[in-house]
Amino acid sequence: MDFKKIVAYCGLTCKSCPIYWASRITDKEIQKKMRTTIAQLCNQEFGTSYDYRDIIDCNGCRSKTGILFSGYSECDIRNCAQEKDMETCAQCPEYICEKLEKLYKTDSTGKTWLDIIKSID
Repeated sequence: MDFKKIVAYCGLTCKSCPIYWASRITDKEIQKKMRTTIAQLCNQEFGTSYDYRDIIDCNGCRSKTGILFSGYSECDIRNCAQEKDMETCAQCPEYICEKLEKLYKTDSTGKTWLDIIKSID
């Protein structure tokens, strides 16, 4: 298994992302509740002003085509990795940078995945 294909640039996995799950829920009432909660969390954590309608379906932040959550286009980590043409941040000579350290203060799961990837590269 190629670990680099199942994780985002920052090391988080799509299957652990609430936006991924909200994208796959077919019950519209539950989906709306999930998206409302996600919007509230984004607003608290990142200072955004999302409404539940802003939390759209997503195929993952590494998706070059298809559906992409609008917030990912503004993600500093994603933009940096794409500019450097990196599959993940584990490949970057600046790993672990300030951007990742800030993310890992609230969720260190991504660091675990990137440390594994770095150790096998």
